[in-house]
Amino acid sequence: SDGSIRLHQMTSEHPLMQWNNSTNGQPVIAVQWALTRPAVFFVLDASSNIYIWDLLENDLLPVAKQTIPSENILTMALLGEPEKANGMLGIALAKESGQIDIEYVKKKWALP
Repeated sequence: SDGSIRLHQMTSEHPLMQWNNSTNGQPVIAVQWALTRPAVFFVLDASSNIYIWDLLENDLLPVAKQTIPSENILTMALLGEPEKANGMLGIALAKESGQIDIEYVKKKWALP
């Protein structure tokens, strides 16, 4: 609820990494690992901002942020085929109106 994100290993109760205030204090709505690139994950906050984290590029801050200004995004789900090396990765965004938008991610964050 405070925008903190923690990365845990299943064998320990203590986080490997913790990012405090990673969303400028906005509650985190969803966190999803990229299906095609293991070091990349996406965070959706309550203000409809999507943060892209690439731990191989920067493990302190997100590498990109995209705001969806039109209306509130309630949740997101990632789409892709990890067994294919084409690097196609999409994000399905569920809007408050009931609409679903699908956005495609740049290849640099999607390629295995």
